[in-house]
Amino acid sequence: MTTSPPTRSFWQRHWQKLLAAGFWLLLIGGYFWYSWRNQLSPAAAVGQVIELLKSDLGMLIYIGIYLLRPLIFFPATFLTLAGGSVFGSVWGLIYTVIGANGSAMVAYIIGRFFGQPEQHQNQTGVINGYIERLRRNSFETIMLMRLIFLPYDLVNYLAGILRINWKQFLIATILGSFPGTLTFVLLGASFEGDFTNAEFSFNPWAFAGSIVIFIISIGVSRWLKRREAAKEAA
Repeated sequence: MTTSPPTRSFWQRHWQKLLAAGFWLLLIGGYFWYSWRNQLSPAAAVGQVIELLKSDLGMLIYIGIYLLRPLIFFPATFLTLAGGSVFGSVWGLIYTVIGANGSAMVAYIIGRFFGQPEQHQNQTGVINGYIERLRRNSFETIMLMRLIFLPYDLVNYLAGILRINWKQFLIATILGSFPGTLTFVLLGASFEGDFTNAEFSFNPWAFAGSIVIFIISIGVSRWLKRREAAKEAA
């Protein structure tokens, strides 16, 4: 006689979505309250955030926002672009590497402790293919997923849920996401100035470097996919 698994409550099944929605409501509500209280236009509010990042504690604030980002599913691309624009190509890259990989570990830990790997045993389609690859060859699969720009948080949570070795996850994330991080930092660094008053300059060299690295990253990802397909065929 088999016993059916205990039924999970609504909160147990949807706590991540409810938590993210709560953070979003708090964030959006706080933004509108602050703008209304200080009579700021959206452009002026964004300008104040940028000025805050330019302060002495700006880099700590930037990294802190990056660490909290996976809790509200805020797109990492926007933060990376902002980091390149505010801090420049060198320091923007350093701060973003720290923040991005820190946020990846935050999402990984959440997925590892709160996820249920058995839920992904009978998945079909593309996700199932990556799940099987992660179980067989975690390091190269995570690198590949980073290089082809799969959704950042999806990879983080999935690796945690599947209990992927955290050292392999972190090293593969650092190496695999570096070209993409550099691409978007350089893209952000190509635009500098006062965005509130539409007074900014364009750096064509940083923009060209961003495009070149993006193309190289795509080329490497295709090479890795062909290599993996050849290994499976053999």
